[in-house]
Amino acid sequence: MVGRVLAAVKLLRHQSSRRAFSTSQSGANPLQICVVGSGPAGFYTAEKLLKRFSQSKVDIVDRLPSPFGLVRSGVAPDHQETKVVINQFTRVANNENCSYFGNVRLDEDITLDALRALYHVVVLAYGAESDRSLEIPGEGLSGVHSAREVVWWYNGHPDCVNLPLDLKSTDTAVILGQGNVALDIARILLRPVSELATTDISEHAIAALHESKIRFYFRLSEAGCLHSVQTVHVYLVGRRGPVQGACTAKELREILGIHGLEVKVQQADLTTTKLDHDEMKKSRSHKRVYELFCKAAVASTTSSRLVSGVRQLQFVFYRSPVEILASGSSTVTGVRLEKTILSGDENSGQRAVGTGEFEELECGLVLKSIGYKSLPVQDLPFDHRKGVVPNVRGRVITSTDSAAIEPGLYVVGWLKRGPTGIIGTNLICADETVESIVEDAQRGLIDVQSTSMMGGLGLKGLLEDQSAQFVSFKEWQIIDQKELELGQLKGKPREKIVVIQDMIRIAKDMTL
Repeated sequence: MVGRVLAAVKLLRHQSSRRAFSTSQSGANPLQICVVGSGPAGFYTAEKLLKRFSQSKVDIVDRLPSPFGLVRSGVAPDHQETKVVINQFTRVANNENCSYFGNVRLDEDITLDALRALYHVVVLAYGAESDRSLEIPGEGLSGVHSAREVVWWYNGHPDCVNLPLDLKSTDTAVILGQGNVALDIARILLRPVSELATTDISEHAIAALHESKIRFYFRLSEAGCLHSVQTVHVYLVGRRGPVQGACTAKELREILGIHGLEVKVQQADLTTTKLDHDEMKKSRSHKRVYELFCKAAVASTTSSRLVSGVRQLQFVFYRSPVEILASGSSTVTGVRLEKTILSGDENSGQRAVGTGEFEELECGLVLKSIGYKSLPVQDLPFDHRKGVVPNVRGRVITSTDSAAIEPGLYVVGWLKRGPTGIIGTNLICADETVESIVEDAQRGLIDVQSTSMMGGLGLKGLLEDQSAQFVSFKEWQIIDQKELELGQLKGKPREKIVVIQDMIRIAKDMTL
């Protein structure tokens, strides 16, 4: 596939009569570029394009009034240090050759075809805003939510403000998955509210966590006196073993260090094979994670507490969900799990296979942390199986079976490679896509001589004609300042405004 696409690029280069384009753009028309999506991938791409094309105009479009994507809506509220990258992105947005168009929805306010008619280059960076499916019975029951929904809920994303996350009706939650996002959610459910209250967690999430039975569950006698303290449980379920744990050592160490939390790891699950040891030799991170699980297992058998097991986090390995259970209603009551074993060799790797043995785990809440999924937009080639836009080095191609390139159309981030990696991974991803754009411009494959490309002026005109309420970066900074002021009153870094119309009213200097 790569060879065919590169051959097509060479053919287009020889057939093109356009003058090759210099990245310095001396005496040339400014390159009009639109980046759709204002998360890390989008901002890293915009920053690199502004450096490589010194006179270019880069417009960043996002469907929300607020920029920064995953940094604002995905990073856990108790990881404030990770959000410092916003300062870098703000400097990019304040560049005189960069503009921000917030609250602009692709396929609703503007189409992809319309953007391509306005810009020499369109880079799609809108990420993954849906979820992978387990494809098992019971997935649609009340009390079953995706990790993305829960993360967006506690981070104040407007789409999930009203998520019906019931934390008052059960003392047991099952999280399917053992990656960093799963650990984030477990940590938010179990960490003391007094500690979370000093973060930028949303106000509605703090209120719900205060009343959560998954945090502390006290039973009162008829006289209103303390009768007993119930153990509350959070289970983290994984198909494979502790050597194959999908989380990082940093995230695991943090949740193991929560004060007063009892962590359970079964000693039998720590048994390793030669293939496990081979994996740990190849991956230092896997070895660190396994060693932390070993320490947790020892601590859980030797520790003594005055009140045992008030909050319990249990890692469940070698189990695969086959059904989410309900008892005579539409509300979840448990999960049916199949025991698994690892199968494979040093060449193919180890994968989990079912044994035909089953067990049930009772719970009142199931959270699926099995991966995000990107969604297509109109007129965009899309690989539904992989959940990505078909591309070679960021160049969008018409389909997975074709070598034909969509001229001037590029992709970056999760939409390009799938929902993997950390924030910094997008830096490398952006490098590759920007290099493809530079190469195509120098070869004359981007029609930079076209004077019909109106860029941001054309986009602004189209949006104004539709009376669309788009938000500029200067207007976002008004919203930002308001959030900081509200947060200061509560001893928090910020109090997020979670309703889009409230954001717009503040941005336009209107009274709430």
